[in-house]
Amino acid sequence: MTRCNTSNRPESAKLFVGRLIRRAGRLAAFALASWLATTTAAAATKTMIFYGDSLTAGYGLDPDEAYPALIQKKLAAEGLDWRVVNAGLSGETTAGGLRRLDWILRQPVDVFVIELGGNDGLRGLAPEVTRKNLQEMIDRVRAKNPRVILVLAGMQIPTNMGPAYSEAFAKIYPDLAQANQVALIPFLLAGVGGIPELNLPDGIHPTAVGHRIVAETVWRTLSPLLR
Repeated sequence: MTRCNTSNRPESAKLFVGRLIRRAGRLAAFALASWLATTTAAAATKTMIFYGDSLTAGYGLDPDEAYPALIQKKLAAEGLDWRVVNAGLSGETTAGGLRRLDWILRQPVDVFVIELGGNDGLRGLAPEVTRKNLQEMIDRVRAKNPRVILVLAGMQIPTNMGPAYSEAFAKIYPDLAQANQVALIPFLLAGVGGIPELNLPDGIHPTAVGHRIVAETVWRTLSPLLR
């Protein structure tokens, strides 16, 4: 009759359990490392919001031809990990922008570009009202995201409203930028506004070529802020 040797069983069990613990530890460490890598990658992606009217929305064009999409391509070409959100809405005024601002600010934002006021000017609204609404936007964006980089896109309107009105309107943007220490795009449509071949038949909204020029104008202000 053959006897079973049980003298080594406790030691074998200990080794087996030890191997399981070490293996579980390695798996846990791997899972933790994977989670950290995913979280870090997500955190590294920053968000840039263009908050505006039909000029930002790319009225009459494919969304990929509008200047925010072109800025996204520039960021990618520079190897910068940014997500660009086009929050342009055709016909938007500064009052309308205030009404939907809280909804837009539900997402994290690192750079917030305000491009509003043009429709106020075309409707002949008092410059004081436009100034007040833009100031409230700046205050609310900063209250929600204290570290946000704010950019204000300057706008000008034709002189058919009278030179005094046009001058008062144009002053809104540099005055607000200086008072609030925000970056300023002096005139969003520089090199585009008033040039028929760079605008759609309405004479107001840029063509695809016009948007490429607008993107260069915007990039000149944005690029130094991202370094």
